[in-house]
Amino acid sequence: MNHAYNHDERQELLEQIKAIEFMTVDLNLYLDTHPNDRRALNEYNYYTRQLQALKNEYEMRYGPLTNFGYAMSQYPWAWINEPWPWEEEYYMEG
Repeated sequence: MNHAYNHDERQELLEQIKAIEFMTVDLNLYLDTHPNDRRALNEYNYYTRQLQALKNEYEMRYGPLTNFGYAMSQYPWAWINEPWPWEEEYYMEG
């Protein structure tokens, strides 16, 4: 597989994860002040399931996003593989 293409797919997946994490945090904060809003709770649960699926996909393809018991690792120990998600370079298009 072309390394640049693989890098682009990895970046796209990380961008999707970041966007959905933002939505879940935003909905979480809203639900803290509106706990009986069923529609918001349904959206929160929908995006949480979607986020879990994206994180699982990322970790299966590229390795753990976090450490210390939050993610399984394949053999050999994958946490030392670089670049780590926060070390990725992000380019702004404009």
